[in-house]
Amino acid sequence: MLSFYFPFVIAVGGMLLYHLSQKSIPKEMNPFHATAIAYLMGIVVCAVLGFTYSADRSIVNSLKTSNWAVLGMGVGAAAIEVGFMVAYRIGWRISLTAVATNVAATAVLIPIGLFVFREHLSMRNILGVVFCVLGLLLVIKD
Repeated sequence: MLSFYFPFVIAVGGMLLYHLSQKSIPKEMNPFHATAIAYLMGIVVCAVLGFTYSADRSIVNSLKTSNWAVLGMGVGAAAIEVGFMVAYRIGWRISLTAVATNVAATAVLIPIGLFVFREHLSMRNILGVVFCVLGLLLVIKD
């Protein structure tokens, strides 16, 4: 059971550290430079952990099997980083920004999941999404 929730715990812990760090970056710092410096740290962490994660520790093999999605993930991550940093700098609140952006992204991802990846939603899932969207409306109408 622990192994099922472990990635969730890592992601939540990472998001907490991420948003607290994002909110604390000096406003006078160039957001693109801050993101580049943060990525350098991320590269070091990933390189070290990559050598211990699985039996295949070769970055060359990973480069050979990568595709456009790896580049898209990098561009998407950079957009997320800069978007949050600028949002915090212009006054978005740390208590609401992540909720609002995650629900909005989820609303866009639902039809993609349904039509592109052939995923299915149960009635309970649909009801949960409706509550999330209603919550989003309540959160952004401050």
